[in-house]
Amino acid sequence: MDNPNYKSGFLAIIGRPNVGKSTFLNRVVGQKVAIMSDKAQTTRNKIQGIYTTDEAQIVFIDTPGVHKPKNQLGDFMVKSALSSLNEVDAVLFMVNADEKRGAGDNFIIDRLKTVKKPIYLVINKIDQVHPDDLIVIVDQFKNALDWKEVYPISALEGNNVNELLNKLVDNLPQGPQYYPDDQITDHPERFIVSELIREKVLQLTRQEIPHSVAVVVEKMARQDEQKIHIQATIVVDRSTQKGILIGKGGSMLKKIGTLARQDIEHLLADKVYLELWVKVVPGWRDKASALQSYGYRKDDY
Repeated sequence: MDNPNYKSGFLAIIGRPNVGKSTFLNRVVGQKVAIMSDKAQTTRNKIQGIYTTDEAQIVFIDTPGVHKPKNQLGDFMVKSALSSLNEVDAVLFMVNADEKRGAGDNFIIDRLKTVKKPIYLVINKIDQVHPDDLIVIVDQFKNALDWKEVYPISALEGNNVNELLNKLVDNLPQGPQYYPDDQITDHPERFIVSELIREKVLQLTRQEIPHSVAVVVEKMARQDEQKIHIQATIVVDRSTQKGILIGKGGSMLKKIGTLARQDIEHLLADKVYLELWVKVVPGWRDKASALQSYGYRKDDY
């Protein structure tokens, strides 16, 4: 490392489901590494996004939204989110500017009281509220914890994001560059590919397919000079959901595949041939063996 004053560190992003954590992460790294959906609990694994400049490197951990678990998958998600708080240099607690402080926020704030690291309050989605309403939101949270800083931002529009990043870098300890300049995540490509497919399922099926869907990439290999061949299985827990996902004459599955392929080609900077299947595994979210085989490992929390 040529720069003796180089700074680096790990930051966790935590908040209720659907406050915009993934949107923020994607904005910061300049590329989609976390899937975005208006459904709550979209993010299931801790996703690391890497922000690198000549002066510093921040490794962001986007945790699953904290909620009251209803099954083993939900339990995994909450434990995964809370465990990351003890492993980082600072925590970003993100809330919605257009939602009042609620029980979910209080649950997280109680957990944050035991964290001995700097905690930033990040109020997201300021583009959706009148500036006068923002003051009310800040007042609801300002005395809840001893915040390091309070930052109102719009992850979607980019408002105040660079200012927040500069402040985070200012407060980082001196340290090494952990990842190469051009690396934006520590997840393997297969994981990102499966997440991009799952994102399209959530976006296109709306209410019909909630969180009972997993995506497993079975094969990912270069077919020839021109294309990468990807085979993936979409797992649901009811046969009615399989019918919805396939659609009339295969129309829905084709639409999911087309949109996912476009994002995957952008990610891999290569042409892709994508094959999708749908498989029914009843009650998979409460089966430890199924959770493990679909990428939700107990040693992740």
